[in-house]
Amino acid sequence: MLAKPALAKQQDQAAQGPAVSASPWKPRILVAEQNSLVAEGLAKLLEPEFEVVGLVVDGRALFESASRLRPNVVILDLSMPEFGGEDSGRQLKDLLPAAKIVVLSTSEDHKVATETLHSWASAFLLKKSASREIVEAVREVLKGNSYSTLRLDQELEARALSDERLNQSRDLTVRQREVLQLLAEGRTMKEVASILGVTPRTVAFHKYKIMQRLGLKNNSDLVRLAIRAHLIPAP
Repeated sequence: MLAKPALAKQQDQAAQGPAVSASPWKPRILVAEQNSLVAEGLAKLLEPEFEVVGLVVDGRALFESASRLRPNVVILDLSMPEFGGEDSGRQLKDLLPAAKIVVLSTSEDHKVATETLHSWASAFLLKKSASREIVEAVREVLKGNSYSTLRLDQELEARALSDERLNQSRDLTVRQREVLQLLAEGRTMKEVASILGVTPRTVAFHKYKIMQRLGLKNNSDLVRLAIRAHLIPAP
């Protein structure tokens, strides 16, 4: 008699409810992933440390199993069939307010990651790196921390820093904003000085104060900030 594949075993377990075990308690994880092979791979990766209570392959099965099994963590494929993205994510969090949701996504858009993490998820991982980070992410969210793939984390940090600089740029003096705009347009300090009726040394002083105040390191940073502040048009 042929043995049942791992996915079928997990689905049977989900249908029957959690098994009674005398072994020490482990955090309970529900894996929601449309690709059954990937789901089984995730289950094998997690099982040494956690209890995988079920695998589901679409949104309808996810909500049914989540309601019945009450997992501590949901590993969620954001592009899974019958799962409506942000709205469904919030519904899942409403259904399981105490559970941690670890999102797997193919999108590297920092806006998607930011909105997801701020509204209902505890972790955001890229699918291509999930196998290396999934266990670490689950550990972190169970501690009450948030987690995102390193690359996205760096982008989110850079975005936050950029937003902070943008806010600070609004406090520049009128003359400093004029200097910032003209330099970002590619004009030389002599040209800026001629336009504003000041000396090149004065322009250099204003540039130094702007870069020091906003933490800019080079002319590229200066141009990017001017674009975000709508002082010059984007290329």
